[in-house]
Amino acid sequence: MNPDLTGPTVELLQALIRNECVNDGTPESGGETRNALLLGDYLHGSGVGIEQFESLPGRGSVVARIEGSDRSAPTLCLMGHTDVVPVNPAGWSRDPFGAELIDGEVWGRGAIDMLNVTASMAVAFRELTRSGWRPKGTLIYFGVADEEAGGRLGAEWMCDQHWDAVRSDYVLTELGGWSSVAPDGVRHVVVNTGEKGIAWRRLRVAGTPAHGSMPFGADNALVKAAEVIRRLAAYRPHAHIDDIWRAQVAAMPVPDEVKAGLVDPARIWSTIEALPPAAARTCHAHTHTTFSPNVAHGGQKTNIIPDLVDIEVDIRTVPGTTQADVDAHLHEALGELVHHVEISHLQTNDSTNSPRGNQLWDAISSATQVAYPGAELLPGIIVGGTDARFFRERGVVAYGTGLFSSQVTLESFGTRFHGNDERIDTESLGLAADFWIHIAKEICG
Repeated sequence: MNPDLTGPTVELLQALIRNECVNDGTPESGGETRNALLLGDYLHGSGVGIEQFESLPGRGSVVARIEGSDRSAPTLCLMGHTDVVPVNPAGWSRDPFGAELIDGEVWGRGAIDMLNVTASMAVAFRELTRSGWRPKGTLIYFGVADEEAGGRLGAEWMCDQHWDAVRSDYVLTELGGWSSVAPDGVRHVVVNTGEKGIAWRRLRVAGTPAHGSMPFGADNALVKAAEVIRRLAAYRPHAHIDDIWRAQVAAMPVPDEVKAGLVDPARIWSTIEALPPAAARTCHAHTHTTFSPNVAHGGQKTNIIPDLVDIEVDIRTVPGTTQADVDAHLHEALGELVHHVEISHLQTNDSTNSPRGNQLWDAISSATQVAYPGAELLPGIIVGGTDARFFRERGVVAYGTGLFSSQVTLESFGTRFHGNDERIDTESLGLAADFWIHIAKEICG
């Protein structure tokens, strides 16, 4: 870890957190222009081209470039989003936007997701600029808006409207970089090469309005909606077990019998049920198309039997699952109730994945050795969504990676991600800044 980079990364992360770029999914939220301007000012320097873009007023993204001298050399894009999810301060021990540094950790919404990476990438970019580095390939820094609401006003808009500004051969972004030590003593650092698909659906359940004082035999949309939700929660699609999952299981510090169960389609469900809750959720999400009913709207008044209830379902698909497959899953899960439900699409993207065995994979492996000699890269798949998918759809190799200290495990990362008391240790911030510098020099020359 370079101590000269840790302090600046901490300070920039604190400033990004304090700008409170909270994205609640509405077009008027986010305010990412605050962070885009902050980053533009921070990255300004000799030989750097900086452009600001706004998809809507206040929804700004920033692109900084160190232009390469050789057009045939690869272009690398370091991409970090600048928005954060909403927060309930009542569940926090500290001010979620205070960005306090306490016992070697920076606290605040976005410290894990993903302002730590956005800040460390910016520090690495500026360090390269100030060192007088003149690469053969072009290096791009992309501080992007609206990732937390699907990227429509951020990465998707930029790729559709300003592709030349962010066109790249390789992209690095979230999530990855935590590590674990396998039973054989080898440290494995996760690099996510792909992500599950998104198939958000709205299920509109119909009933017949009537007076609430006479509920017997009523066609109550809310009662039917409750059964729809119960069936979705109980639904068990088949497991998806591929080479990436087998590699992850092989590196797990669990008994051989558990490993065998986690790669056996006939035993994986019972094996997951026997795991501790955090591990069970992770293993289930990595191997199954998941259905999570998260929002319900309906009813007009306490004494009126409702005729319409809308349920919004977060569905994440394993590789190879089409949107038509998702609708078939819903028909199977709901049975005869599907005839009482109108299904509409909210957001859809198929699962994406990038190949390994290329220059970027090798550069990540080399950079990892600086902090963890002898460590091996472990491919993974992200169970949520990231902006990497917009680049993969255009043939770009995009990985979710980073480098965290040994105290950041998948379990600790997961509990802080979108959770209370989100925070990151300063050692991880310094490691990450070094990591990006090493990779940029390897790729761009």
